[in-house]
Amino acid sequence: MAIMETLIEIPAEHEGNVFGKLDEYIKKIERSLNVTMVARDGTLKLIGEAADVKQADSVLMQLLELSKRGNTITEQNVNYALGMVLEHRNPDLVSMDSDIICHTIQGKPVKPKTAGQKNYIDLIRKKMIVFGIGPAGTGKTYLAMAMAIEAFKQDEVSKIILTRPAIEAGEKLGFLPGDLQSKVDPYLRPLYDALYQIMGAESYLRNVEKGLIEVAPLAYMRGRTLDNSFIILDEAQNTTPAQMKMFLTRIGFGSKVIVTGDLTQKDLPHGTKSGLEQSLEVLKKVEDIGFSYMTNQDVVRHPLVQQIVNAYDAYEKSKQKKAGKGK
Repeated sequence: MAIMETLIEIPAEHEGNVFGKLDEYIKKIERSLNVTMVARDGTLKLIGEAADVKQADSVLMQLLELSKRGNTITEQNVNYALGMVLEHRNPDLVSMDSDIICHTIQGKPVKPKTAGQKNYIDLIRKKMIVFGIGPAGTGKTYLAMAMAIEAFKQDEVSKIILTRPAIEAGEKLGFLPGDLQSKVDPYLRPLYDALYQIMGAESYLRNVEKGLIEVAPLAYMRGRTLDNSFIILDEAQNTTPAQMKMFLTRIGFGSKVIVTGDLTQKDLPHGTKSGLEQSLEVLKKVEDIGFSYMTNQDVVRHPLVQQIVNAYDAYEKSKQKKAGKGK
């Protein structure tokens, strides 16, 4: 294969951001794409086989554009862009960066960081009910919460209802002290955390007192009809089929529903079918329901989380393969 060279202009004010601390991002791109990079006088020379150089050029231009838009480049940005070009797909980080959902209480913009997250957000805007399925760290709950709060602020809905099944993650906690609310609060903690970060504790408490925001275990939904509300069911893999049917039939006029879950992290008793799993089969042909399937590529937590998810996936596939051979 022919070796080619190309030059990219990297303005001095963006060098540190794009290159990373001690040039860690440049070194990672070199290793991943088998290219050599030489920085000199505001230009970066790329040397390698033509296809590899083009891929490296694509990654660097995306990172440079992100930097010009005022972003601090993270390892997740670099890993995602690399993963996309290695799959021969366009990273298009810039269009995702321009899709700002809302801002946190500290003024930080909340926006999709991967194509999977962008598709999820677009489905929420278009569909009445959306199922967000994917592994830990893909932003399923957080992005749904951001969309709910923004819809509430824009008076598109009059109420936010957040719920999840109260089931232990493989542990038996026994009897918990306190009143009913303090007993269920540990199960709902992740929802509170996201609300505080985006809305702020004072605003949240004020709206709770008015009955405009409700955080409750799934059992509280029975017998209700929920009109003009933005409803999020989190950890839906831990619902039974009866619970899922009960929840989905609560929906009233003017409401939007997001159901999030990770089918690899079920805490139901052994042999119990997940309501989420069943609903994906039952509802797949219903037109006004959207299904967003996120993958390991959409993990936006610490890069180590993505490696952990990948390792578990590989382990499960290996087990299934061995089980298949044993039959």
